[in-house]
Amino acid sequence: MSLTPGEKNVVSTPFVLREIIYLPPLHIKLGFMKNFVKGMDKTGRGFEYARNKFPNMSDAKIKKGIFIGPQIREMVQDKQFNEDLNETERNAWLSLKRICKDFVGSHKAANYQDVVQDQLTSYKAMGCNVSLEIPFLESHLDSFPENLGEVSDEHGERFHQDIMAMEKR
Repeated sequence: MSLTPGEKNVVSTPFVLREIIYLPPLHIKLGFMKNFVKGMDKTGRGFEYARNKFPNMSDAKIKKGIFIGPQIREMVQDKQFNEDLNETERNAWLSLKRICKDFVGSHKAANYQDVVQDQLTSYKAMGCNVSLEIPFLESHLDSFPENLGEVSDEHGERFHQDIMAMEKR
């Protein structure tokens, strides 16, 4: 038996149909943010800005890219962060923002496949490690519903807020 890279190789019958596997939008955003931060130049202005923006976060969490939804939203709206990134990081950051808006947002853009491919290309240029989200996203691109972002992130957000409160104590 041989497997072909880039193909959807199936070795055995799956336990669950892939059409009903659901990866929540918040999990996708958190995963992409984690990969982005881990791929950043740790001596660059962008990373230093992120570190100073959240002074209550430990350096270990920042280096690992462990952010919660509200922090990601804050970074997305922050123009200074965008300006402090080098060109490669800025391209990856802009592609992450497009993914959040045009793929895991309230409505999937007509060109969502191009948006996802641009994101994968810019992350590769940045040297981001591949985590679960990237191959899952690429291989299941046609399985995501049109209104993926309309699913409430409330449960995930609440969990992360509870964890933050426990860490402060």
